[in-house]
Amino acid sequence: MTKTLIELQHISFAYEHTQVLQDISLSIHEGEFVALLGPNGSGKSTLLKIILGLLKPDSGEVILFDTPAKQFKERERIGYVSQKSNAFNSGFPATVYEVVRSGLTKRVGLFKRLPKDTNRRIEAALEAVGMQGFSNRTIGALSGGQQQRVFIARALISDPEVLVLDEPTVGIDHENVQAFYDLLATLNRERGITMLLVTHDVDVVSNHITHVACLNKTIHFHGYKNEFDDMTQEARDAWYGHAVRKVH
Repeated sequence: MTKTLIELQHISFAYEHTQVLQDISLSIHEGEFVALLGPNGSGKSTLLKIILGLLKPDSGEVILFDTPAKQFKERERIGYVSQKSNAFNSGFPATVYEVVRSGLTKRVGLFKRLPKDTNRRIEAALEAVGMQGFSNRTIGALSGGQQQRVFIARALISDPEVLVLDEPTVGIDHENVQAFYDLLATLNRERGITMLLVTHDVDVVSNHITHVACLNKTIHFHGYKNEFDDMTQEARDAWYGHAVRKVH
């Protein structure tokens, strides 16, 4: 039986008087590649923030690696990649090397000395995402897809067991989206990194994912990808709120 890495038990959350999440129970196991789907405003980003410890639920409990989130101290075991276009100023004068190196602060602390093998770690992380040889480039000089690969390298440098990605293909040219998802699949398959991916590109990534979770304030479906494929169009439209394409 595979190990449970993230477990949400009856999570609810509201912003002031607006209920965003209601009675969310969800488990993510080692080695899974989970696509989290839902319309805009369904609570996807809020749920990620609760998993990452950036928000505290109003009720319920988050358990990370068999440890209640309140006692969990090994945050480096969960890497995070945000929507680049919303989170990053492309004019920031940092090199690829510096961006990836900054990912080590999660493991060693903000003001502590970096490990002696930092250069090797950076080179290995860049190689893992196909960006070796770009260390001295400024991050703003790269394409959107290249920048997201660098941010994945930044997350990988602390050797996470889970990678959480919030619509990471925003700002990436359409022709490069498939290559980006191929990279995630390789990291999942060859490095054993568990993936939790918020995406609207489920038809593009469908060949790689193992599980689907459908969120719209509460969980309407969570199961294997082939079970999601078998869901009726009426059932899809009901939880999504309007017509949603079927994954093939």
